[in-house]
Amino acid sequence: MLWFIVSLFVLIGLGLIGMSTYVGWRLTHPIRKPVDETPEQYGLQAEAIRFPSRMGDVILQGWFIPATQTESSMTLILAHGYAGTRLEKGLPALAFAKSLVEAGYNVVMFDFRNSGESEGHLTTVGYLEKEDLLGAIDWVKEHIPGKIGLIGFSMGGSTSILAAAEESAVRGVVADSPFSQLSPYLQANLPVWSKLPRFPFTPLILAILPRLIGIHPHYVDALTAVDRVYPRPMLFIHSEDDSAIPWSNSEAMWSRHPDAFEMWITQKAAHVGSYKLHPDAYTKRVLAFFSKL
Repeated sequence: MLWFIVSLFVLIGLGLIGMSTYVGWRLTHPIRKPVDETPEQYGLQAEAIRFPSRMGDVILQGWFIPATQTESSMTLILAHGYAGTRLEKGLPALAFAKSLVEAGYNVVMFDFRNSGESEGHLTTVGYLEKEDLLGAIDWVKEHIPGKIGLIGFSMGGSTSILAAAEESAVRGVVADSPFSQLSPYLQANLPVWSKLPRFPFTPLILAILPRLIGIHPHYVDALTAVDRVYPRPMLFIHSEDDSAIPWSNSEAMWSRHPDAFEMWITQKAAHVGSYKLHPDAYTKRVLAFFSKL
């Protein structure tokens, strides 16, 4: 009987570890979504571009969309969210990009590694994606004269903060629905993504992940990075009804330097849903932010 009980517990433990490993693998290797829309469908003229991540380990695919009617003095790089593509269909990003180019800004849209049409087989929710965004910044610096701004959504918002902290060429950042620190965020909210009960799966997955991919989530720390972005301006946009990433994440980063940072809290919008709910107000606020730069 004792042998049976011990064996049963061992089998249950192995099952929990096996399931946690599988889910951790799926979270870091999400199924790619297609890039199935084009700028031309929105009346935009775009140039297909490709460039290496700053690390040089993957080649990334994207679009350069020049400002209409006038030569622009600023290029805005859009950074998409987890398991998405440059289309960021929740907005949708191409409709937003159309407003930006019509207002006189160049726009760069691209797929992070392991997303869309870009190379790579691993998603790290900000750690390596920061290098991808720095690669996009390098491409703009080489090919397009003028200032650079970043607009990121969810994971892309946090990644934009991390990249700006390392790249002085970035003049300002708009972060829509970012998380502040990946490790504590996952400890509190992993069930949103894993679809598994918090106990025992969250601690198991978080213990397995660093060994599985060789990267610890605590290295993805936008909360600390904002201190290196300051005194450059940032605009945080977040819905107080965001069930995926609580708006307190943006508040924590904004409150570090409210003299230079701005925050717009919306209501009744889903995660990265403020543009969809308030497209005109959203666009005006973003354009007003970059006009000051």
